[in-house]
Amino acid sequence: MGTISEPEFDTRYGEERSTKTSLIFALNEEAVGSLSKALQIFEEHGVNLLHIESRLARQNKTDHEFYVECDNSRGGIVEAVKELRQRSKYIHILSRAHKALQESVPWFPRKIRELDQFANRILSYGSELESDHPGFRDVLYRKRRKEFADIAMNYRHNEPIPRVTYTEQEIQTWSTVFRELTQLYPSHACKEFNNIFALLIDNCGYSENNIPQLEDVSQFLRDCTGFRLRPVAGLLSSRDFLAGLAFRTFHSTQYIRHYSVPMYTPEPDVCHELLGHVPLFADPDFAEFSQEIGLASLGAPDDYITHLATVYWFTVEFGLCVENNERRAYGAGLLSSFGELQYCISDKPAIMPFDPARAAIQPYPITSFQPVYFLAESFKDAKEKLRQYAMTIPRPFAVHYNPYTQSIEVINGKEQIVNMFRLLRGEMDVLHDALKKLELTNVLTN
Repeated sequence: MGTISEPEFDTRYGEERSTKTSLIFALNEEAVGSLSKALQIFEEHGVNLLHIESRLARQNKTDHEFYVECDNSRGGIVEAVKELRQRSKYIHILSRAHKALQESVPWFPRKIRELDQFANRILSYGSELESDHPGFRDVLYRKRRKEFADIAMNYRHNEPIPRVTYTEQEIQTWSTVFRELTQLYPSHACKEFNNIFALLIDNCGYSENNIPQLEDVSQFLRDCTGFRLRPVAGLLSSRDFLAGLAFRTFHSTQYIRHYSVPMYTPEPDVCHELLGHVPLFADPDFAEFSQEIGLASLGAPDDYITHLATVYWFTVEFGLCVENNERRAYGAGLLSSFGELQYCISDKPAIMPFDPARAAIQPYPITSFQPVYFLAESFKDAKEKLRQYAMTIPRPFAVHYNPYTQSIEVINGKEQIVNMFRLLRGEMDVLHDALKKLELTNVLTN
């Protein structure tokens, strides 16, 4: 999904956020009076409700979910949330000023199919466009966007991504972007990107006159690194988007920018995703780096989600690396922007060595070229630095991704540590056996 959103909902409350807690929940039962029973919990614990909304749940159109704002300056908000959690299918805490709530661990998916729970909880765009969007006054374009949004909204994990027949006008827009950018890739993009881009042309239908299908590209990535694409209607929150990366899942848009300005888009689109992001997800080191950001986000406090989203911005979106003592681009925001791809390796921007702790707090503009870029020595070096940074995130556990079950294992006790040790010992035995056979082979051949 290209550019992730500004990190969390609670930024909109400004000065008031220190006295508010906002929740979204869906009840276990849809019986008449179930909402009043849930709201009675807040009353029993002396929590004042400032706002209540009811709407159809995006995960299941037959259910209702509720959005509430609570005044946490009085009453037992922590106790109320604990009791409400027992009566709910799910509960998401969107802003948490209360100290005890801050110390609790935010919900995060444990199994890959649980991405279904938030993949449709978009913050902006989708089929609803802002008034300054190039396609805002184009009725046909907005209708087309709704078609793409419906595909994403109805998608569930492990289904094939529905194929789209792109219009001639959409293909012309893609052609303009493809033609301009591919002229720069040989001299501006990193070698890993260029090597894989050639494979995408051979295997996934990348060409000037064809927009590749997400399903074909997703299958290619799964064969290379286990990454996969999942259609999304618009921008997700940073927490939700990063959680997808933990499962090697990239939430990708399927629609294309408005034809009137083919070299500009105010949002991620299929050009940004397929030309900017996709190639490097087929590179093992970059795939690991991306997943490390996602794993670091699971259960992290809100302020660290903000920091990780900023690290993502300066790496996966706008990262530079060293190649033969020259700067090359690997960030998708650069590789999908004709103008900024040229600008980023000029002498105009400031260049800093990649340091996750420094990048995490670096301010950045979202409507202009970046004044500062971070330069990585290699994807492997960046990955190791990110792992060290992730260890500073205050969580009462460690996490491990199990690729066999596609699930997150929480490591917070002796039993889990012993199991991890057994797994690592088995891997070391395989490595030791391979080394012995390699030594024997060398002896026999010499």
